[in-house]
Amino acid sequence: MDVFSLAAETLVTPIVLSFVLGLFAALVRSDLSIPEAVAKGMSLYLLFAIGFKGGVSLADHGIDLTLGLTLLTGIILSAAIPLIAYVILRALSGLSALDAAAVAGHYGSISIVTFVAASSVLESRGIPYDGYMVAVAAAMEAPAILSALWLVTRSKGGGKMEPGLWREIMLNGSIVLLIGAFLIGMITGEEGLKEIAPLVIAPFKGVLCLFLLDMGIIAGRGLRKGRGVLDAGALAFGIIMPLLGSLLGLGAAVLLGLPLGSALLLMVLSASASYIAVPAAMRVALPEANPSIYLTLSLGVTFPFNLVIGIPIYLALASAVIGG
Repeated sequence: MDVFSLAAETLVTPIVLSFVLGLFAALVRSDLSIPEAVAKGMSLYLLFAIGFKGGVSLADHGIDLTLGLTLLTGIILSAAIPLIAYVILRALSGLSALDAAAVAGHYGSISIVTFVAASSVLESRGIPYDGYMVAVAAAMEAPAILSALWLVTRSKGGGKMEPGLWREIMLNGSIVLLIGAFLIGMITGEEGLKEIAPLVIAPFKGVLCLFLLDMGIIAGRGLRKGRGVLDAGALAFGIIMPLLGSLLGLGAAVLLGLPLGSALLLMVLSASASYIAVPAAMRVALPEANPSIYLTLSLGVTFPFNLVIGIPIYLALASAVIGG
C-alpha cells in the first residue's frame, strides 16, 4: 500500500479538513469558536456511539481467548509505553523529571478521537475490524497514569497517590460512558442497534467533523501558548514517540494474530496521546507539572501528526506486515 497516496486520500477527507480549518482559524487568531457546552455534548455523543457500536460487534463476535489476550496486551502496552517515553524525553529535552513524567503518562494512554478517525479510514476502505477494540481502548486509559506516578515517586519529584485519584481515574466520565454504552450495545445487540440507528450511525461523521473543528481550534491555541515553553527535543519527541508506539502496537498485533483492521487500531491506540482523561488526573496527582507542556505535546503536536500523517503510515506498515 502506497503511504503517499493513502496520506493524500486521508488529507482530503471532511474529517481531516475540518481539523485543519480549526487549526488555521486559531493560528491566524480568528474569533471562530464552538461553545463549550456544544463541544461537551458532541464528545458525549461520540463516546456513546463508539461504545454502543463496539458492544454490538462484540455480541456478534462473542467472548473468546483472543479478546482476553488483546485486552491484557493493551493494559501491558499502556503501562510500559510511559516508561519508554520518559527515557526518550529526558534524553531529547531539558524537561524536569516531574514534567517529563507527566508528559510520559499521556503517551501510554489513548486518544479516543484518533481511534475514531482510524476507524473511519478503515470503514471508508472496506477493511473490517473487531468491535471489542473499543474495550481495549477503555482498558488502556488508567495504567499509563499509574506508571507516570511511579516515575515521579522514583525520581523523588514529590508525586504520590492522592486519596481521590483512584476515583478520578476509574470514574472519569469518558471511561464510564464508553464502558456503559459498550455494555448496553453488548446486551441489546443488533436489535438494539436497529432501534437507535438514526442516532448512532447516520449523524456520526457529521458530528465528528464539527468535533474535530473544535479540536483544531484548541490545538492551534495550544501551539501559540506553548511557544517558547518547549525546546526542539521535546517537539521532536511529539513525533518520534507515536511512531515508536505504533511499532510496539504492530509487534503485539502480529503476536496476537490480529487481522489488519484490528492491528491498525492497536497501533493507533499505542501511538496516540491522551488529552482528556490523563490531564484531568494529572491536575489531581501532579499539580506542580506544567499543563502547557503536556497539553501542547499531546494535543498540539502528536494529535495532528497522527490524524494527518500517522494513520496512513500505520496502515501502510500494517498492510506490508500483515497483508490485506
